[in-house]
Amino acid sequence: MSAILQGAGAGAAAALSPFNSIDSNKLVAHSRSSLSVRSKRYIVAGSDEGTNKSFGSSSLIARRSQPLMIPNAVAATKADTASSSTPSKSGHELLLFEALQEGLEEEMDRDPHVCVMGEDVGHYGGSYKVTKGLADKFGDLRVLDTPICENAFTGMGIGAAMTGLRPVIEGMNMGFLLLAFNQISNNCGMLHYTSGGQFTIPVVIRGPGGVGRQLGAEHSQRLESYFQSIPGIQMVACSTPYNAKGLMKAAIRSENPVILFEHVLLYNLKESIPDEEYICNLEEAEMVRPGEHITILTYSRMRYHAMQAAKTLVNKGYDPEVIDIRSLKPFDLHTIGNSVKKTHRVLIVEECMRTGGIGASLTAAINENFHDYLDAPVMCLSSQDVPTPYAGTLEEWTVVQPAQIVTAVEQLCQ
Repeated sequence: MSAILQGAGAGAAAALSPFNSIDSNKLVAHSRSSLSVRSKRYIVAGSDEGTNKSFGSSSLIARRSQPLMIPNAVAATKADTASSSTPSKSGHELLLFEALQEGLEEEMDRDPHVCVMGEDVGHYGGSYKVTKGLADKFGDLRVLDTPICENAFTGMGIGAAMTGLRPVIEGMNMGFLLLAFNQISNNCGMLHYTSGGQFTIPVVIRGPGGVGRQLGAEHSQRLESYFQSIPGIQMVACSTPYNAKGLMKAAIRSENPVILFEHVLLYNLKESIPDEEYICNLEEAEMVRPGEHITILTYSRMRYHAMQAAKTLVNKGYDPEVIDIRSLKPFDLHTIGNSVKKTHRVLIVEECMRTGGIGASLTAAINENFHDYLDAPVMCLSSQDVPTPYAGTLEEWTVVQPAQIVTAVEQLCQ
C-alpha cells in the first residue's frame, strides 16, 4: 500500500525522480517484445494524399516542438490486428465484461507495473464485475479499493504513473469522473508536455457510460464530448468482446493516457474470441460492413443500431458501408477518407449529444479534408440536447433509433 501511496499526488510526484517512490526490486518489468507501429501518428490522425495540404505543415511544426503525446506509443499495427471482430476458428466465448477482465488479467500477469484502483474494484469485483477475481490473484496492493473520492484516487493514479507504474483507474460510472476532471485535464493530459518530456503518463481511465435502461440523467452521461478537447489524451470506445479485450491490452501498453469508454448495455454481449494473444490498434477504425452507396460512421452501442438499419436498407436496395470508428481521438482519417472517396455520402450516428459532440468534430474533420469528394452535406444523427429522462418511453425518444437512420440514408441518397 505504501509503495503506491508514496506516489499518490500528481503535484507532489512532479518533484520526484521517476522511480524514487516505488520499490524497483519488487516491480521489475518483464522484457517486452518490440512491436512495429503505424508510422506518422501524432495528435491529429494522419490523412492520406487526398486530404488538405495544410496538415503537412502543421505536422512539421508538431515534430519540431515537444510533442504533447508520444508518437508511435501504441504497440499495434494492421499486421498485428484483425480488421474485424470475426472470431478465429479456435476460440472461446466470452461476454464483453469477461473479455475486458481477461485482457486486464493478462496484462497484469505480463507486467508487474500494471495495477488497478477504484471504488469496489477489489474483492467485490467492480460494479460490472470487470475486476472479478483479480484481488484474490494479485493482492490488495495491485487491486486497490479506494474511498468514494474520484478526484483523489484519479490524482493518485496519475502520480503513480509518473513514478513508473501503469495504473488502470475505474470510474464506477463515467459520470462520476466529472469530479476528477481537473486531474484528468490539467495533470493527466498535460504533464508529459509541461515537464518537457521528463514524465510519461501511461494510465488507463475506464468505466461504464452511455444511456442505459432508466438509469436517470446523472447515470446516463456520454463524457466523450467533455474529454475530447483535452490535449494529450487518447480516447477509444469498445463495442464487441473482441475489440474490448484488444483495446484494453493496447491501452495498458500505450505510453499515452487513454480513456476507454464502455457502454453499460453492451457488457453482456457474447462473442467467440481467439485463444491466442492479440491486441487492437488504438488509432484504427473497424470496417463492419463494406458498401458502395453511403458511409455510416458510428461507435459503441450505435454500431448495432446502424447494423439493424442496414438490414432494412439492403431490402430497400441500398448498399451502406458501416464503419465503427473506435478511435474517438484521434480519428482514423485514412479509413474514413477511403470510404468517403468511394461512397461520396456520409451519415454519422452517435449517442453523444449533438452540441459539441464527437459527431460535430468528425463532421468538421471530413469537411476540412474530404470536401471535394462529397456529393451531399454530411449528416449527423445525435442524442437530443436534454437531460436523459427516467421514463423509458421518453428515454428512447432522446436516443437515435434504427428507423431514423433508414430515413436519413434515404434522404441523403436521393
